[in-house]
Amino acid sequence: MELIKALVIEREAQLIRVLTENREELRGVPRGKLKKQEKVWAGDWVLGFVTEDGLFAIEKIEERKNLLIRPKIANVDRAIIVVTIKDPEFQNFLLDNLLVIYEKEGVESVVVFNKIDLLITQEEKEELLKWKRIYEKVGYPVLEVSALTGEGIEKLVNYLEGQICVMAGPSGVGKSALLSRITGVELKSGEISKKTRRGRHTSRGVKLIPFGKGSFVADSPGFSKVEAKSLIDKKEIKDFFPEFKNYTCKFANCMHIKEIGCEVKEAVKKGEIPCERYKSYLKMLDTYLEELSEWCK
Repeated sequence: MELIKALVIEREAQLIRVLTENREELRGVPRGKLKKQEKVWAGDWVLGFVTEDGLFAIEKIEERKNLLIRPKIANVDRAIIVVTIKDPEFQNFLLDNLLVIYEKEGVESVVVFNKIDLLITQEEKEELLKWKRIYEKVGYPVLEVSALTGEGIEKLVNYLEGQICVMAGPSGVGKSALLSRITGVELKSGEISKKTRRGRHTSRGVKLIPFGKGSFVADSPGFSKVEAKSLIDKKEIKDFFPEFKNYTCKFANCMHIKEIGCEVKEAVKKGEIPCERYKSYLKMLDTYLEELSEWCK
């Protein structure tokens, strides 16, 4: 029997749905070892056949280029990290953790500031500009959008075209609203808790929504906390701050903390590396430098 190719577009608990090359959307059923090991995830390209009762029997998973841990999704091309300056308040440490995780996975990250329509005062607008400059200086693309008014959506769409993407970021930043705006599929949006000012979870599992020609974007759960150190050895975290790679320290295994001849620390002192990013790095290592207050004011 000749096997056909399909993309796993949904995985929630035991539910698996695939989209075949003929654009048929079917329920997927792993067979043999796959059924026992449960290794099929959203984003997987699989080989199988359509059964008499209309199911897609999955026989083989094609080799993945990556597999993200949270959310669990394979073959991701781009990570769209959604944040806001207000409602909820911006947390650069959370963003930096996500950026480190995606750097490790070899996934290109795009920082998206949503809800720019809420920024009324000059102080709020300057806060956005400050963080935009910081991340652009590091080398990350930064987009400003409003899911409510549609501002900046066209640019975001350009990043999604032809790619398998995942949106990440804390709950309440408007990921579902952005997905609805981009795909035309009405998704349930979370509301901000008046008590905690944090968003409430509105999505379960992972679903890939088709968009344009060969484009898919994941509707995945939001989360308010993720730590790179829980997924990456502390000694390796430095390798996933791209701005550190521009400097050569005296010692190859320099941790950029208290070592002699550390060019990274010197770059922080000179303002070449943003203090905010370096502070996030130290926080990830659970360390603190008293002299840091002298460099970053």
